[in-house]
Amino acid sequence: MTVEELRERVDGFPTRRIHGYRVRAGRPFPYGAHRVPGGITFSVYSDRATAMSLVLFERGAKEPAAELPFPPEFRVGSVYAMTVFGLDAENLEYGFRADGPFDPAAGDRFDASKVLSDPYARLVSGRDVWGAEPDWDDVYPYRARIPDDDFDWGDDTSPGIPTEDLVIYETHVRGFTRHPSSGVSAPGTYAGLREKIPYLRELGVNCVELLPVFEFDELDNPRTDPRTGERLHNYWGYNTVSFFAPKAGYAATGRFGMQADEFKSLVRELHRAGIEIVLDVVFNHTAEGNEQGPTISFRGLDNATYYMLTPRGEYYNFSGTGNTVNCNHPVVRDFVLSCLRYWVSEYHIDGFRFDLAAILDRAPDGTPLPNPPLLEQLAYDPVLRHTKLIAEAWDAAGLYQVGHFPNYGRWSEWNGQFRDAVRRFVKGDAGLVGELATRMAGSPDLYQGRTSSASVNFVTAHDGFTLNDLVSYNGKHNEANGEDNNDGADDNHSWNCGEEGPSASAHVRELRTRQMKNMLTILLTSQGVPMLLAGDEAGRTQLGNNNTYCQDNELSWFDWGLVEGPTAERELLDFTRSLIAFRHAHPVLRSAGHPIGADRVGSGYPDISWHGVRAWSPDWSEHSRTLALMRCGRHAKDGTVRDDHVYIAVNAHWEGHDLELPHLPPGDAWHLFADTTMTATRPLGAETPLEHPGRYHLGPHSAVVLVGRAADPR
Repeated sequence: MTVEELRERVDGFPTRRIHGYRVRAGRPFPYGAHRVPGGITFSVYSDRATAMSLVLFERGAKEPAAELPFPPEFRVGSVYAMTVFGLDAENLEYGFRADGPFDPAAGDRFDASKVLSDPYARLVSGRDVWGAEPDWDDVYPYRARIPDDDFDWGDDTSPGIPTEDLVIYETHVRGFTRHPSSGVSAPGTYAGLREKIPYLRELGVNCVELLPVFEFDELDNPRTDPRTGERLHNYWGYNTVSFFAPKAGYAATGRFGMQADEFKSLVRELHRAGIEIVLDVVFNHTAEGNEQGPTISFRGLDNATYYMLTPRGEYYNFSGTGNTVNCNHPVVRDFVLSCLRYWVSEYHIDGFRFDLAAILDRAPDGTPLPNPPLLEQLAYDPVLRHTKLIAEAWDAAGLYQVGHFPNYGRWSEWNGQFRDAVRRFVKGDAGLVGELATRMAGSPDLYQGRTSSASVNFVTAHDGFTLNDLVSYNGKHNEANGEDNNDGADDNHSWNCGEEGPSASAHVRELRTRQMKNMLTILLTSQGVPMLLAGDEAGRTQLGNNNTYCQDNELSWFDWGLVEGPTAERELLDFTRSLIAFRHAHPVLRSAGHPIGADRVGSGYPDISWHGVRAWSPDWSEHSRTLALMRCGRHAKDGTVRDDHVYIAVNAHWEGHDLELPHLPPGDAWHLFADTTMTATRPLGAETPLEHPGRYHLGPHSAVVLVGRAADPR
């Protein structure tokens, strides 16, 4: 743009100078820092500040290059906005200095000695290389920057997979490829994860859920491993520093400030592979912690707006981490909505999983709201209209909303009741047959009036035992976390199969493999949306640690040697791949509507039927540990497509049982797809016809999957 063209724009012409910089009043929206013709507009909200300054740094400089106070006339309402001309955006870091009262009892914690990061910063420097020791005396440790918006998305669009057809794979960006065995060019990064997309496709998952990737500080952990003295990290990332900025330390190019493009490249390649991406987001608390925590941005800009405060000005702690974000304040609602819109529009994200989402249901005083405005806004927002919304429907203060989270017909939930029922049934607890049946049918007791895709089914997740540890340890072993084994859950519903930890017994190892396969069978044949924890498919262990939030080491990393490893791990991996392929091949397992146990399409069979040792006679008694169900293929996808009949039987008893099988339509016969007592599954479409068509022996601690289709010609 020429000088003459610039002068033709009223908003492109400075009106005054401040400390030698040409400036003019900026537009209050959008918040943050945005390029405009000839300059950059900076906009920040603070309702109770008495003065505000813009602090400019050359990139990496310890001291500011300039500090520009906002003139009173540059404030519109509670928004300070200024355009500064002639800045080099690529070499610029910026922050704010807010002055005002320090009166904690009234909710104010202004501190003019602090340089504050922009809550809307789209890039943040300061932790550019994972684990690198920073300058602890830096006056401004988390520095806001301005990204280039020049990434070429090509023709990228979301795969648009119906929620009920998802198979979710939860993983950690760094942990997935950081292990020396990963074989990628940039271990522990977005680029490294991108190199593993062929593995994800071969496994069969079509949705990756990433633990937090918003900028956080991995060095925000004062503890050390008491056994080795090694530093512990904030590895999981549930301590958000900046909500609009991708984690620089997860990028091979983070030291060059190219983390945004690297992450976008990952998203684009996942989409090309037909895989959606869901982000685990943390809007319930921030890295600023309690009264003793650091002042990074929100606290110093407008503490009383952004946080839930007691009448005495102290922080409510419904998150268990020191503070609680005031999510249903109108300004904070706008912040959350703007953030998610940004990630969907600028990063093409397909969905979000909300950590401790019950907090999003709370009023400023902490009481649950009957119609929480934030949740309603997210459900109906036009930009987020086709975005998956998944709630962890509880919080650290005891608000448990699984099955009754305010959903507006849009939200799915992590179904913790599915997890507990499967764990307890498979380990052999009594009285679980009825509940397991309900969970396998999509939990209609919890999600009546909603689709079964409201239930995200899982047995394991990042928080807790891995699948291997679930069958190898009776108790947690978290000594390495430096908290005297007091951290982490105690109610794991695990069973070590007779020996704690690694075992030399072939019998114990075989039983453990079978138990893992049993749980995977239930998970991947149940109605609802299955979620796998990365590494479970290959038997990854954390050596009994069920809270590896601080462990940036081989305890948390995916050991890729397992993928090409011993027979037991390969057996489990092949079994998982086959089960996922089976789920994709049989739409009868993925209907959105809840089954009703009746014939709705004139097939002669109910959509779902329950069986026990005798066909059509399930045993719901307290002592029963065997359950079978049959799904009629004519009811697949609520009767819109045709499929085979599928029969699943699970036995948590220490004795085997001879099962009488239900009769099929004329011309059809039962074929064996999987039996967890056997090493391998049968190929899809070429399942083995049963030697005895009307019965099947179900071994102790085992599961079987049969397919009812046209009898093979003899």
